[in-house]
Amino acid sequence: MAGETEDEDYVRQVALLDSYYILIKSQLLQHQSPTIGLFPAATGDVKKSRVAHVRDSIYCAVATWTLALAYRKIDNDHGRTYELEQSAVKCMRGILYCYLRQAEKLEKFKYTKGEDNALHCRYDMVRGNMLPDSYHHLQIDLVSLYLLYLVQMISSGLQIIWTLDEVSFVQNLVFYVERAYRIPDYGMWERGSKYNTGKCELNASSIGMAIAALEASNGFNLFGREGTSWSILYVDPDAHGRNRTILQTLLPRESSSKNTDASLIPTISFPAFAVKDEAVKNRTFDKIIRKLKGKYGFRRFLRDGYGTVLEDKNRTYYRPAEIKMFDNIEAEWPMFFVYMMIDGTAKGDTRQVEEYHNLLQPLLKKTSNGFVLPKYYYVERRHIEAERKNPHSQPREASREGEQPDQLFLWGQSVYLIACLLKDGLVDMDEIDPVGRYLRSSVRSTMKHNTRYSAFENTSKDLTVQMAFIAESARLQATLQTYGIQTQTPTQVEPIQIWPPAELIKAYQFLGHNDKLGLTGRPPRPIGSLGTSKIYRILGRTILCYPLQFDLTDFYMYQDLSLLVDDIKSLVAFMRRSWTMSGRPTICILIKEDHFNGPKGSEMLDMLAMFKRGTCGGIRVKVDRLQTLLASSFVEHLDFQLPEGVASMVLFKRLEELNVDHLPLKAKSRHLSSPRSLEYEIEVFDIKKYEHMQSWELVEKLRHSINMEMQSGILGILLHREGFNYLTDKGTVGESLNKLYIRAGVKEDWSTVRYCASILRKVVDSLSPSITSMLVSGKIVTIGVFGHEEELILRPLNPNEITDIIFDRCQKYDVREAVMQQEIIITLGKLIGTRPELFHSMLKIRTGCEG
Repeated sequence: MAGETEDEDYVRQVALLDSYYILIKSQLLQHQSPTIGLFPAATGDVKKSRVAHVRDSIYCAVATWTLALAYRKIDNDHGRTYELEQSAVKCMRGILYCYLRQAEKLEKFKYTKGEDNALHCRYDMVRGNMLPDSYHHLQIDLVSLYLLYLVQMISSGLQIIWTLDEVSFVQNLVFYVERAYRIPDYGMWERGSKYNTGKCELNASSIGMAIAALEASNGFNLFGREGTSWSILYVDPDAHGRNRTILQTLLPRESSSKNTDASLIPTISFPAFAVKDEAVKNRTFDKIIRKLKGKYGFRRFLRDGYGTVLEDKNRTYYRPAEIKMFDNIEAEWPMFFVYMMIDGTAKGDTRQVEEYHNLLQPLLKKTSNGFVLPKYYYVERRHIEAERKNPHSQPREASREGEQPDQLFLWGQSVYLIACLLKDGLVDMDEIDPVGRYLRSSVRSTMKHNTRYSAFENTSKDLTVQMAFIAESARLQATLQTYGIQTQTPTQVEPIQIWPPAELIKAYQFLGHNDKLGLTGRPPRPIGSLGTSKIYRILGRTILCYPLQFDLTDFYMYQDLSLLVDDIKSLVAFMRRSWTMSGRPTICILIKEDHFNGPKGSEMLDMLAMFKRGTCGGIRVKVDRLQTLLASSFVEHLDFQLPEGVASMVLFKRLEELNVDHLPLKAKSRHLSSPRSLEYEIEVFDIKKYEHMQSWELVEKLRHSINMEMQSGILGILLHREGFNYLTDKGTVGESLNKLYIRAGVKEDWSTVRYCASILRKVVDSLSPSITSMLVSGKIVTIGVFGHEEELILRPLNPNEITDIIFDRCQKYDVREAVMQQEIIITLGKLIGTRPELFHSMLKIRTGCEG
């Protein structure tokens, strides 16, 4: 009897699979392009059927792949598993082919983030050509969705990426989405803000989908089980962390204009599962259901005019305040009932699956070609007033899908077929999500791609932060030893090398580099705190980078020892919150002689002593020799392929031990180290007095001056007249300014430091994330000098745009103002992230001060 039951189950399973095969073939695959493998934006419309849409194509490929996974379970599949798998592969490779032809756009986008250089979302169905239209192509969530399913399908055993050229390109797609937290886009609905005026905005759904793509991609081998060390994808952990921070700030909102949006459902649930925090996820779901759920599906967002009878189809954009007339009559999309069914399956909630399945059944259209899911349901013109007065009271009409056998909404139909395969038990969630996105983060962390390369895991609640104290000279080491502080010099940690962050940027520039495609590799973005807390193996070397806080070639703020000490303590707390790698973070504490040449050396000693005691703000800290810490550190292998002949030519500059005499180092007393010491009092500097002098006269004055303010002013005049390369007795103007900039920082002459920093156009790291943090908190930001024209910032900007605004708006009125506003922006960005209550009831943040 048991054998008969098993046979009956097997026969039923085969019959069900065959019925779904017929559906997939007739509803989806008959529309697949025989040349490039993509699917049309709309079927049943001759004009639209010539246009392939990437989003619809991805979901069609996923539905086809899902059925192939189900067919793998039976022995005699009549070749259908392979047929379906190859149909999915053809589609994914077709999208890759279309993207590859836009490599030039991708390269430009990495640096500009401009809409004009966005990868297209629609192509010609036959040749894969870009279409000559002004469509809203900038959709970060779309490229992220492609990356996510590229990883998912390869994880299931499909071979989609064939060459190292393609590996390089996909790595550049990772660069494309990495900075999603500061890229306003048009979102899933391709309209930008809810006002439909052609304006992009920062969308939580796009950031969430990017997070899912980055987490799936990190450490993944694009060649699958056949892969080499050169086919691994790498993700910037600091970019991932910033995306997650901004997403947490935005939710449960979708954007500044949208209180909530149905596009968040695929973000927090299938397929992205981008939110770890259950409370945030539940709060977001509750808001979506409360605001958008109807009898016929979910509205996309409030006051959405798409699909309503009142929307003027002849105009692309709305007039001001036009969205008000769509209030309470928005179209409802049954596709999101399907997403909720899959969400219930992922959570193991059969009640939710049945609830939404029952809601969905009356909305399907029965045709000769099987059940068809309408795109949306709309309120007829004669029922509009009644519906406005009493929402959800009037019957609605379905859109035209199903009126003709080949008239389908392919995106919705694909998701419906996936849900049906899950509900009928033909596939399980772990089969259609082999990387485990749907699992809790603690379980997901056990499903790593490999153990050699980085993969994001769950944050440990009892994380220990490791530290290596590196003294820049043997003299400093001996001095610190008298205080009981054990350190190592750069020579003593050999063969491990200590690198400045700039050298790691130099190594990363070859990641994704491809001359044939015209791709330069990773943009020269700063390496953040998470990135500098890894041990690296590069070209046979073992490397540890010290954090940006110790890099004086960067911005001057950390020349203030009090600020440096506070920031290092904050760095330890940040590691506790944000570290998601296996192994412990290892922070290189670079101790310099300059730290003890001023009046605040005791603050550095106190901090080092605290770390030595093994705790910092309740967080465990382990200080030891760097060689001892290696075993428990996280090690990143940078094995990506370098261009031919480059490995032997690239010179990396490691930190060298400072050669000084062996006399004991003594911290200067407070009164001798004061920034207002004698050299500042000799002469009051009046720049106007020197502006009319000849350049040679200025050089003479510079030779005899010991007043830092005078030196900076003279160098500033020479820079303006003669340029950076003009020679003086002490080198070029540029070199002299940089030396003075560092010397003034040691002396804490902040006026001179700021003056030098401004004319050298020094820019602090994290300007863009700081402004983005303020914007996503609902604030408007202005930059400029009071009493003069100020720049109103309403959307995230890239660092170059912010730099240009600051120097254009501020420097001409007060040279130092350009860098002081950077200080203010960074401080405000930190405050709004840690103390948001301070900014309640504040609508606008003005960074300027009286000019």
